[in-house]
Amino acid sequence: MQDAATEADLLTDGESVEKTLSVIELITSGGTAGMVIIALLFVLLIVATYIYFERLFAIKEASKVDANFMNQIKDHVSNGKIDSAQMLCVQQNSPVSRLIGKGITRIGKPLEDINTAIENAGRLEIYGLEKNVSVLATISGAAPMIGFLGTVIGMILSIFEIANSGGSIDIKTLADGLYTAMTTTVGGLIVGIIAYVAYNHLVVKTDKVVYQMEANSLEFLDHLNEPT
Repeated sequence: MQDAATEADLLTDGESVEKTLSVIELITSGGTAGMVIIALLFVLLIVATYIYFERLFAIKEASKVDANFMNQIKDHVSNGKIDSAQMLCVQQNSPVSRLIGKGITRIGKPLEDINTAIENAGRLEIYGLEKNVSVLATISGAAPMIGFLGTVIGMILSIFEIANSGGSIDIKTLADGLYTAMTTTVGGLIVGIIAYVAYNHLVVKTDKVVYQMEANSLEFLDHLNEPT
């Protein structure tokens, strides 16, 4: 009976020693320096998330083009209804329609001038589509570096405590420095990976809209170049 009681006590003691660590505890255990860097990374994550969804919806809206749009434009132009073609472009209000509308305003001038006007308008449209996307690329590179900065700070704090321990190391203080080193590294990598994936996804989406603009512009120019 005594052996059984002793074994039960040991199990109870073992259970009491076991400790779980939540995400909040992990962040707060990193000390002031760790919490400041984690807070900065959290702000970067919010900025990256906002830019991603704002641009995603904008690009998705820009890619919407009526399947019959170019056929209507060609019909209006062929019949000399330039005003009707311009009105149709205004109603569509998309990057493609704005490019075609710019070309329609140049009808009557040499084809090279029309092409130049469309290309210049296309550059402005692409610039609008890529608005703030470069910030995602910056965050994807800066976030891991900020995390590594926290790693360096944490290691410096740990080494400082070891150097000034006088032969008796305070494990609690040493652990705080190591927490700072590890949590900021993980946080920086997570934010960097999310921003990197978001950036590349937006680039692919933007390229599809650019291709759409180029295809419709060529179709319009080919129609103008057809013999009457």
